[in-house]
Amino acid sequence: MKVAGLTGGMGSGKTTVAGFFRELGVPVYIADEAGKRLMDTSAEVKSQIIQVFGKEAYSEGKLNRKYIASKVFNKKEQLENLNKIVHPAVARDFEEWKNAQTKAYVIYEAAILLETGGQSRCDWVILVTADRENRIQRLQKRDQSTVKEIEARLKHQWSDEKKRTLADFEIKNDDLSSTKEQVQNIHEFILKAIKN
Repeated sequence: MKVAGLTGGMGSGKTTVAGFFRELGVPVYIADEAGKRLMDTSAEVKSQIIQVFGKEAYSEGKLNRKYIASKVFNKKEQLENLNKIVHPAVARDFEEWKNAQTKAYVIYEAAILLETGGQSRCDWVILVTADRENRIQRLQKRDQSTVKEIEARLKHQWSDEKKRTLADFEIKNDDLSSTKEQVQNIHEFILKAIKN
């Protein structure tokens, strides 16, 4: 089973692009959603989180997101500890999911795919980019954040320039009809590559 990794910075429109691949019948795995689900449902993940962050990490069997956020926000070491628990669980979950798929390839969507070396598990990497102004507008709409808050968060992310060096394809997501066309072209390219 071939895997196309899909990534991009905040507000680039990864979710929109993933939706276009889904419309073409490609199974899509969203790593972030899987991580959230596993933190709530996996006994192994829960017990590891409680070991590191204490019993307050869960309330009524569900992850206490506010508490965890307060523990990892601006604390690099604690965030790494959380990632060391969640990332391997997501990787195992993805393998199980992937093995159950029957299409020619799947999409693995992850915000920090390249930052964590995830491209080594992908046959192709698709990078979604968008103009900075567009990204800021989308994030303002989505999170009700101020421009200053968004700028601060963007500073902590890898630049598109850095990500481009590791990507096989780039989808410029500033105009939806053009984005859809780019998705279609990449889809056709991948199907052809798999056949050959």
